[in-house]
Amino acid sequence: MALYVNTNVSSLNAQRQLMNSGNSLDTSFKRLSSGMRINSAADDAAGLQISDRLTSQINGLNQGNRNANDGISLAQTAEGALDEVTAMFQRMRTLSQQAANGSNTDEDRLAIQDEIRSLSSEVNRVAADTTFGGQNLLDGTYSANFQVGADAVQNISFSMET
Repeated sequence: MALYVNTNVSSLNAQRQLMNSGNSLDTSFKRLSSGMRINSAADDAAGLQISDRLTSQINGLNQGNRNANDGISLAQTAEGALDEVTAMFQRMRTLSQQAANGSNTDEDRLAIQDEIRSLSSEVNRVAADTTFGGQNLLDGTYSANFQVGADAVQNISFSMET
């Protein structure tokens, strides 16, 4: 008994072409839906490597921008507290000049001294309570570095040490 195998070469070629067209259509849809020229290393290996490197650099710059904004916020917090302290010191100076006036009574001078003590206590309170991120800014020991660029060497130092 003989065994016969019949194949339709034209049908196989058409089937293969249909598969290739389907795969190409699938790839085109992926590119269109993502909006990117390169979706995988198969599209452009060198381009993907460059794209990944630039994406990493952009991410580093974005984080550096956020770090710089944190540094600005920290400096603004310290500046606000120092503005308050400066106003208190200016008031203390004015009170000292007022106390030096010969027309004041002892009672006037005691009232002035009480206000100066109160202002001095308030200066100490502001210095003790001015914090950023849980760290005291005005205790004379604060120091920090902020990485503001994509690379580790791009940083800004901030110090409020005595």
